[in-house]
Amino acid sequence: MKCVFIVFNQANTSRVEYLLDALKISGFTMFEEVQGRGTNGGEPRRGTHTWPELNSAVMTMVEDDRVDELLDTVKKLDLRNKEVGVRAFVWNVEKSV
Repeated sequence: MKCVFIVFNQANTSRVEYLLDALKISGFTMFEEVQGRGTNGGEPRRGTHTWPELNSAVMTMVEDDRVDELLDTVKKLDLRNKEVGVRAFVWNVEKSV
């Protein structure tokens, strides 16, 4: 089992939810109003007067064999509008209850 953490500009919220639905990934946790700045030249998302945009994030658990499909779909979304930005990170889930 893998945990996939997807961080995205709030402008992409409905698109991220749509891609999860399209991949039949029903379980996720949504984090709204996430602040930060990307390492690849990303502009800050701070919700301030100077940097008014904010990010959101989704965390979902998927079987190992679903990770590549999910990451490929996230990458396609990112390529649609590089300035808005979508990133995904994967780590192992050792145990869950």
